[in-house]
Amino acid sequence: MRTTHTLHIGDARDLSALKTASVHLVVTSPPYPMIEMWDESFGLAGPEVSRQLAEGRGMAAFESMHGALDEVWAECLRVLGAGGFLCVNIGDATRTLGGEFALYPNHARIIAAMMRLGLTPLPDILWRKPTNAPNKFMGSGMLPAGAYVTYEHEYVLIFRKGGKRVFSGTEQAARAKSAYFWEERNLWFSDVWTDVRGIRQKLGADGLRDRSAAFPFELPWRLIHMYSLQGDTVLDPFVGTGTTMAAAFAAGRSSVGVERSEQLAPRIGAALHDAVGEGRRRAQCRLAAHEAFMAARLAAGKAAAHVSAVYGFPVVTRQERALSLVAPRGLTETGPGQWVGEHGGLLP
Repeated sequence: MRTTHTLHIGDARDLSALKTASVHLVVTSPPYPMIEMWDESFGLAGPEVSRQLAEGRGMAAFESMHGALDEVWAECLRVLGAGGFLCVNIGDATRTLGGEFALYPNHARIIAAMMRLGLTPLPDILWRKPTNAPNKFMGSGMLPAGAYVTYEHEYVLIFRKGGKRVFSGTEQAARAKSAYFWEERNLWFSDVWTDVRGIRQKLGADGLRDRSAAFPFELPWRLIHMYSLQGDTVLDPFVGTGTTMAAAFAAGRSSVGVERSEQLAPRIGAALHDAVGEGRRRAQCRLAAHEAFMAARLAAGKAAAHVSAVYGFPVVTRQERALSLVAPRGLTETGPGQWVGEHGGLLP
């Protein structure tokens, strides 16, 4: 199987290089409005943002920042195929401006914007990110009416374009091969994720931004398996260092990314090349974890009613019988910002 991976350098509000209904899934983590490290980025999108922040008008700046994101969501809707999913990792912000401390509810504002566009909101995932900080509050300690809880969670918001996706005959076969194991389903489709750890990613001293608690590989990896088929195309309009593109390649999907900073292009290419080994490792771990799970299940006296047609080991449900994992075999750069990936079936 062959996949393609394309990086566009430009503004996420302009996806004109992508054809209408050309992608099956959007997975992204945009700049978070009202988080100070992203002020400059939003200031480039509109000069009113910097003025509103300087004047201490926090809610006005909040709305202006989301106005820029609204343009991106509209373009995502255009390029997303019928029944496709849009997954957004976002955190709310707390900030003091003009002497007033406030919560800026980014997730709620994005849900409202998506609903205005006509996207269907689906149950979201609460991603709990444990912190080592000793204090669970902000403010005046033990005195009432002056302290605030500390946020240790973010959201994975999930939307669908229209009704359920209709699969062609070829897609039905790909869908069966793209199934996940029963125990993966139970973990991934929980509404609270506590086992996905945030990461700290330094981008060095070459003028690139320093990202704290960056988008972890596990998060797009799961979402890509949950909401797309092998061979589908995944878009990230805020590709950053390339995590979503790398996860898509590792999972046997094509990818498209948009990034404003051309300086990040080499890092995105490196992430894709690293995904060759990472994809094989993860696929092998999925097989090993399932075999261990089934061994424990059988030892506990729970019978297995089904057997994998591909691997010959027991599975819990009929839908797992045709499951067939793919893993990267190589990646070739075919031009600036363009790569072709080769994938093969994975045997135990």
